[in-house]
Amino acid sequence: MGGNQRLHVRLGRSATLVSRLWLGTVNFSGRVEDDDAVRLMDEALERGVNCVDTANIYGWRVHRGHTEELVGRWLAQGNGRREKVVLATKVGEPMGDGPNDKGLSARHIVTACEQSLRRLGVDCIDLYQMHRYDRTAPWEEVWQAMERLVSSGKVRYVGSSNFAGWHIASAQEYARQRHSLGLVTEQGIYNLAVRHAELEVLPAAQEYGVGVFAWSPLHGGLLSGVLRKLAQGTAVKSGQGRAQQLLPGMRSTIEAYEEFCRRIGAEPAEVGLAWVLSRPGISGAVIGPRDVRQLDSALRAMDLALGEQELAELDALFPPVGGGGPAPTAWNS
Repeated sequence: MGGNQRLHVRLGRSATLVSRLWLGTVNFSGRVEDDDAVRLMDEALERGVNCVDTANIYGWRVHRGHTEELVGRWLAQGNGRREKVVLATKVGEPMGDGPNDKGLSARHIVTACEQSLRRLGVDCIDLYQMHRYDRTAPWEEVWQAMERLVSSGKVRYVGSSNFAGWHIASAQEYARQRHSLGLVTEQGIYNLAVRHAELEVLPAAQEYGVGVFAWSPLHGGLLSGVLRKLAQGTAVKSGQGRAQQLLPGMRSTIEAYEEFCRRIGAEPAEVGLAWVLSRPGISGAVIGPRDVRQLDSALRAMDLALGEQELAELDALFPPVGGGGPAPTAWNS
């Protein structure tokens, strides 16, 4: 399979190679100023991170669509940026106040794609992801719209985000009936503290050849040394949001985790990401660095090999849902 075997994997069951780490842009236009974001995209690409992952709603702190516009301005600088980048965006979240400005109706999928193409300043989106499952949209309608975009050359591959295992199975069965490639990737939350994906999402994705890329691999900073940062007064993202929601009930576990990292001589952020990348069924992770230092830390995590004893200790600290073991299967399996 050409390319850097350590850094690149196939995009699901497609033949396209993508970096195991994707540069996530949700922190842009808020936690990362636009000029810094442009430099960060350049540095990531220079280091071999060839996927930029965004969404049409990102940048909402300025206005919905701002981050796609920012990525578009970066791509327009040339020097082979567009040719080197696997460009991923998403559809489904509300982009306006109208009744058809959200979801996965054929009308909204096609309209939102046209709008994303304009903001990004490109002719084609490499990976067009459904941001979340839409219970009101029949799969016949969804795939009809996606196939129209693929056949017209506006989208190369289709992915999902935040899908349950049965959503993946349902999507792929309908795609199979239409002789379509269907989903190539699923992007879902997965980390040491939140392991629900092991029950059904990962088995379903493996069964259907869907590559899984974990978002929030450090759970918003919870696993990046949050207690040390809080004590030093340097906590930014880890001092709010997702991390702070879980911290009160997991403080003793996080204390033990940070002590474990000190004992093995590794940074908590690198241990947490290395663990995610080591898991069966995980193709890679979406990272959201705010600066080059955090980007370099994520790249170092790819070289951090956790031994069997260390993995066992982490399992003891963060037990798998249901105590581990095989995922639920049919009674006659």
